Amino acid sequence: MSLRTSVFGVTESGHEAHLFTLENSHGMRVELTDLGACVVSVRVPDAHGGRPDVCLGYDGVRGYEHNSADFGAIVGRCANRIAGASFELSGTTYRLAANEGPNSLHSGPHLYFERLWKATGTTDDSVAFNLLSRRGDQGFPGAVDVNVTYTLTEENQLGIRYEATPDDTTIINLTCHAYWNLNGHASGSVLGHELQIESTHYTPVDEHHIPTGDVLPVASTPYDFMTPKDLGDDIALVPGGYDTNFVLQNEERLERACTLVGERSGIAMDVITDSPALQVYTAGGLDCMGKDGCHYGDHCGVALETQFYPDAIHHKAWPQPVYDAGHAFRFTTVFAFRTA
Repeated sequence: MSLRTSVFGVTESGHEAHLFTLENSHGMRVELTDLGACVVSVRVPDAHGGRPDVCLGYDGVRGYEHNSADFGAIVGRCANRIAGASFELSGTTYRLAANEGPNSLHSGPHLYFERLWKATGTTDDSVAFNLLSRRGDQGFPGAVDVNVTYTLTEENQLGIRYEATPDDTTIINLTCHAYWNLNGHASGSVLGHELQIESTHYTPVDEHHIPTGDVLPVASTPYDFMTPKDLGDDIALVPGGYDTNFVLQNEERLERACTLVGERSGIAMDVITDSPALQVYTAGGLDCMGKDGCHYGDHCGVALETQFYPDAIHHKAWPQPVYDAGHAFRFTTVFAFRTA
C-alpha cells in the first residue's frame, strides 16, 4: 500500500491544490484532491487484464473549481433537494438559495465541492479532509466541523467515512456524487450496466423532482431492481432517466445496498452503506468535456448516492437529517470492486 502527494494545480484565487494517490498491491489506484475533497480517478483491475479508470472527472483544477456536473463531489451541507428552498427548525424559518427552480439542490451557493479543504491526516492507505462550514453558511443554522476520510484496502475497497459535528441544531446530509462507468470513464453509455438494488420501496416525485410524500413498492414498476437488470431495460418509462430515491432497510448497519456490473469490463461494484437511502442518477442530459479530452453525454455515468431521503425535513415520518449540538452525523459508504 502506498500514498503519493503531488501538486494538482493553482486555483483562480492563487491557492495550490493537491492530488493524493493511494495504490494497493493489486493495482487498484485512487486519486483524490483537496479541492472539494473530490474523487478524481479510480483505476481497478478488470476481467481482461486491464485497469480502466471507472470514475468520470476532469483533467485538472479548473474543472473542479466550476464543477457543474458534481463529478466526484462531496455534497453538503444538505445533499439532494429541499422543497421551496426553505425549512423550519425550532420555530425559525431558514431560507436557502433556490438553484433548481423554486427549490434547493445540493445546497449552495459556494458549494462544498468547489472549496479548498484541508488535508488533516494521511497514512499509507487513507486521506482525511476537513472543512469548517460556518454558522449561516448557505443559509443553514449552526456551524459544522466536517470530516471525510477515504480509505483504500487490499481487498479493492474504497471506503468513505463521514463525520460532521454541529455546534447548534441544523441539517446535515452528506454524500459522494461520483459518477461510475465500469467499462471505463470514456466508454460511453452505462445503460448496458446491470444493476441490482436491495430495496423494495421508493419515493415517487412530482415534476420538479420533489417527493410527494408517498413510499411505494417497486414491484411491477420501472423502479424494480430487486432482480438484476440492465439500467436501460425500463429507462424509456422514466422521463429523463432515473433520478430516484430507493429506501434501504439496514437500520443504520453496514449492509450491501446495490451491485453494479460493467457488461464489457466484467467489473462489479458493491455499494455497502449504513445510510437510510440510495439515490440512483443516470445522468440524463449530461453534456460536458471530461478527462482525456472525452465528451460525456447522456447516461455516460451513474451516480449511486447514499444519503437521507430527498426533502426529508418536510416529511417528519421519514428518517430526519437533523442534528443537535455535539451530536455528530456519522455514516460510512464502501465501494467494493471485484470481477464478475
